[in-house]
Amino acid sequence: MTDPHPLLAYFTDAFEGRFPPCDGEVTVLPALSGGLECSVGFTGHAVVATSVPAPEVHSLKPDGFGGSFAPDFLRALAGPGGEIGCIDATLAAPGVGGPPRLAELGAEADDHPRVRYARGLRTGVRVYGDDRGLVTLSAGLAGRRELSIELHAPERGGRGAGRGLLADALSLVPEGEPVFAAVSPGNARSLRAFLACGFVPLGSEAVLRPERPRPDPRPDPSTAPHPGPPPAPHP
Repeated sequence: MTDPHPLLAYFTDAFEGRFPPCDGEVTVLPALSGGLECSVGFTGHAVVATSVPAPEVHSLKPDGFGGSFAPDFLRALAGPGGEIGCIDATLAAPGVGGPPRLAELGAEADDHPRVRYARGLRTGVRVYGDDRGLVTLSAGLAGRRELSIELHAPERGGRGAGRGLLADALSLVPEGEPVFAAVSPGNARSLRAFLACGFVPLGSEAVLRPERPRPDPRPDPSTAPHPGPPPAPHP
């Protein structure tokens, strides 16, 4: 069993009300598994998980007041061809436990875009749902328990359908244990549903899939040893 990524402690501490110091600084941690990196912002402090050496990260002059999400900084981390995800609000809520109020779905959910997206970023993805929509529950950023939902037809679900589905999803998490979600601030309907169901904001985050230059496996001719003069011909 491997040790948890150190970023996980920042999430669980924040869930319990213990935040990093509001000092404008940036903490640099090792990259995440699966080729992912991230920038996470709390109030006045940022945490960056990357394979870029810490002195190089600090030379780009990010800060804990939003500078770790500046487009130029994120592009420098990701590299010219790397992928940069959206800047999402980081939310968390305690599970409610009890009998599960949603059924686990089988292979019929595998082709759903929400499920494919979850499996591209997370591990151990399990899918639940009913006629309102579906829920994914998985090991997400730094191994945290992460939840996402999607309604089958938001325009026909009626007011409160998303909240009802989300409230039922919390029964899938043991009582009192944290579950996290990343929600785009621009998705106001979803954000309101999460807040109404007891999720609280902890910070913000952006996930990166960087492209790093790979060393050329061919030897550099300028550093190859000189072969010396050719052998003298035999008499």
